[in-house]
Amino acid sequence: MRVAACLLIASLVRAEDPPAPKPIRLVLQITVDGLRGDMLGRDRAHLDKGGFRTLLTRGVVFANAQYRHANTETIVGHSTLATGSYPRDHGMISNLWFDRTTGHPAYNVEDGEYPLLRTREEAGKGKQLDPTQRAARTDGRSPRNIRGTTFSDELRSHTAGKAKVFAVSAKDRGAIPLAGHGGKAYWYSVASGDFVTSRYYVEAYPEWVKAWNAKRPALAFEGKTWELLDARKTYLFRERDDRPYERDIQGFGRTFPHPYGPASAPTYFTRLAVGPAGDELTASFATELLVREQLGQDDVPDYLAVSFSGVDFTNHFFGPSSLENEDHLRQLDRTLAKFLVAVDRHVGLDRTIIALCADHGMAEMPEAMAEAGLTAKRLYSDDVMQAARRAAHVKYGAKELVRRLIRPYVYLDEVVLEEQELDRDEVAAYLADQLTRIEGIARAVPRKVQAAVGGAGPLGRVQRNFNEERSGDIYLVQEPYWFFFERSPIGAMHGSPWRYDTFVPLIFVVPGVEARTVHRRVHPSDLAPTLSALLGTKQPAMARGTALVEVTSARR
Repeated sequence: MRVAACLLIASLVRAEDPPAPKPIRLVLQITVDGLRGDMLGRDRAHLDKGGFRTLLTRGVVFANAQYRHANTETIVGHSTLATGSYPRDHGMISNLWFDRTTGHPAYNVEDGEYPLLRTREEAGKGKQLDPTQRAARTDGRSPRNIRGTTFSDELRSHTAGKAKVFAVSAKDRGAIPLAGHGGKAYWYSVASGDFVTSRYYVEAYPEWVKAWNAKRPALAFEGKTWELLDARKTYLFRERDDRPYERDIQGFGRTFPHPYGPASAPTYFTRLAVGPAGDELTASFATELLVREQLGQDDVPDYLAVSFSGVDFTNHFFGPSSLENEDHLRQLDRTLAKFLVAVDRHVGLDRTIIALCADHGMAEMPEAMAEAGLTAKRLYSDDVMQAARRAAHVKYGAKELVRRLIRPYVYLDEVVLEEQELDRDEVAAYLADQLTRIEGIARAVPRKVQAAVGGAGPLGRVQRNFNEERSGDIYLVQEPYWFFFERSPIGAMHGSPWRYDTFVPLIFVVPGVEARTVHRRVHPSDLAPTLSALLGTKQPAMARGTALVEVTSARR
């Protein structure tokens, strides 16, 4: 009887306590630049079972993830994901800000001490359509402007530097924050079609990088076109293929098929980034890195961040509710499915934690919203700058009081303020009141109010965006769906505190954690603390987020 009872107890224990999951060997962080929170659900029926659907059906899906800062741009979101903190802390307030010490605009990851490590003589001939990146005064790049540690930094510290840390993206500002201060970052060059890095990371390219670039995979698309993946009738936006306010990138066209053109064209490598080809190249390089750097091959967990930039580029030129965006997401889905197969083969998905998020959402084009009955137009920085200077001239007799406008900030000239013995806060408050009267400006927030804490709604998000050293004297918030940017080929723009820009997907796929959907509001700043809890590391130094219990407490 005793033997039988023992056997019965043993069988019950086995039935109730499944074996513990295998130790984690890889943390895979996936960022989809510009993937608004509703986009995956909108086209879910056409997602591949091995791509996004794998994450949606196997993961803990947070259906109400909202950023808590106002300036929802690429570097701001990626740095928040990496550090678990807000721009107030990590310092990345914008893709571009005015540096009062140099008197010039500062590009977020620019660093003249660490020049780009070039791959070929012709590098630099391609055309850069990104107006923000064109403002950089040097091609040097590093993470030194990012304050505090990242999750990847803490993972390296926790493992005595043994954890391998890499990040890959089509954008430098998509890779560098996630690699942290101690990892290595690679990004796509629109000058050459290669994946490049700076001397901050290496003095010479590893042989496998040289070999990958030497094959010139970007040239495989020469003379080809971006075609629809599926039959046109299967697309929700099949009738939105030729809207007059979409942008044509010098021959790329507004309708399918979109020609990539000859490699000799100045915008050839840029066109690849805008189309699905850019994401394919990013995944190909990341797969090669995974294998050649032997990630996930021992008991020390490694970290790989892959930021796909193509959806954001497509959003900017064609809009998020366009046939191009819909097809791009389907093609990225297939690219992701293929990449996850490589991760499973090389590491094992049963030994991999996957975290997916986006750096920001996306606004519809103002013309599209005007067609829907809203008052939405285009507002340009140079027009607002002129209005600010006129107001300063009328009130104080000195239009030079307004030194620069780098969206979303207006910067006053401290020398002129001192010479005229003007109170900085009073001037900022007066000009903020005047700028609020401009059609399309919902609110202008003077520096004193920005520096406070405790504001609710959009004001609170503006305050979390404030950094004493880098923020301007007035923060400009446009009305919902108003375009607010420079005069450029850009057709749609993010960067507001409104929900279409703060709403993003947040998904964790963790071995041993059951799939579920969570509808409570969470924040992307929770991602890094959650990974810290899962791996047992310290949280990043300035983290403001909270480990998500739906993920951490459920792991067996």
